[in-house]
Amino acid sequence: MSSPGAKTYAKPDAGFAWLRMFGAILVVFEHCFPIIEPSRITSLPSSWNISLGYFALMAFFAMSGYQIADSWQRDSSWWRYLLKRVLRIWPPLLFVVMVTAFVIGPLVTVLSPREYWGNPDTWGYVVHNAMLYPLQHLLPGVFTENPYPYSANGSIWTLPMETTGYLIVLVIGLVGGLARGRIVLFPLLLAFMVADGIIGASVGFQGDAGTLFSVPLGSMVAFLVAFVIGMLLHSYRDLIPLRPAVAYALVALYLVANFTPPIEPATRFILPLAAGYGAITWAYHWPRRLDGYDQWVYPSYGMYVWGMPVQQLYTLAGVRNSYLLIVLAVPTAYACGVVSWRLIERPTQKLRIYLRVPDKPMADPDTEITQVIPAVPPAPPPHPRARRPQVARVESRPGPPVPPLAHGREHRNW
Repeated sequence: MSSPGAKTYAKPDAGFAWLRMFGAILVVFEHCFPIIEPSRITSLPSSWNISLGYFALMAFFAMSGYQIADSWQRDSSWWRYLLKRVLRIWPPLLFVVMVTAFVIGPLVTVLSPREYWGNPDTWGYVVHNAMLYPLQHLLPGVFTENPYPYSANGSIWTLPMETTGYLIVLVIGLVGGLARGRIVLFPLLLAFMVADGIIGASVGFQGDAGTLFSVPLGSMVAFLVAFVIGMLLHSYRDLIPLRPAVAYALVALYLVANFTPPIEPATRFILPLAAGYGAITWAYHWPRRLDGYDQWVYPSYGMYVWGMPVQQLYTLAGVRNSYLLIVLAVPTAYACGVVSWRLIERPTQKLRIYLRVPDKPMADPDTEITQVIPAVPPAPPPHPRARRPQVARVESRPGPPVPPLAHGREHRNW
């Protein structure tokens, strides 16, 4: 889908990048409350059953579904697809878990150095989290005296779910479900919605399905509903218009349903639609004046994965006020994200140059090319008295300049 109002709005890449940064800020913002007071799930009153961070995560997954489906459509090579996903997710993740285990852990653990380095969980933290399945949240003796001792980095809990979404795109793409067979996305979405309704995960509750490799199945199903909605919006982008008025109406519907007891159960289905359609619509209607500044918001992934270790360190230093923690942790997490982007993510993203779709084969310049020219009988010589035809003199004027071809670039996937 081309960006609506191309002269008015920024490139969708810029819109997606800015929205991901806002989402990362909201997640770090929301985590500042349970980090200080674990019984408090969100920054808003618990009776509202609304979490800004949860809404941001739904938007994250919908944008990922949209952009990853777009990546598959651009290049349907399964091995290049997988390598691109690995280059995006794995290097920043490995960096943060190694620094947490090998730098932060030894400095803050309550164990002796011998006990810490001799504990298999110290090394398992890196191995397990680098593989994503199973996740390991605890490091021996690390942050055990903080108000929230349950995880050294709880932010990475959604990454296995994101990876599962990538595998869904791969399978659906291989069977043609992102091309002519796109209708299969509707029963897929219906299956996840039914499962989500049965398991019943919500804000602050991970559902009744338990965990698989330390990943809560209920929450994963809920977020994958938004992911498939993003896939569907991309596959039917030629039929589904992106209207800001519709996006605002869906958010309003979500709020009304949330505070109306008779229809409150429907919010679990309205939320991923409102967050997903809204995020993708706003990405395509992003203000043009912000185009060109998106390099400042590319560190969103690094900010997301570094947010909780930063918050835990400030809490360990004695911070016990959520709002003070916000003031300290948000800019620090952003600075860590910038370091991650410049030292880890951007260099590894440059490796994608070796994963480009191969061009059509060209002729070998060293091979001689022969062209068969049909024989044409020579024209008879003109009669000496024949009058030469007059050729009208045409003044050569330069034509209008030819605009350069616009080369599209692949979305920067979070």
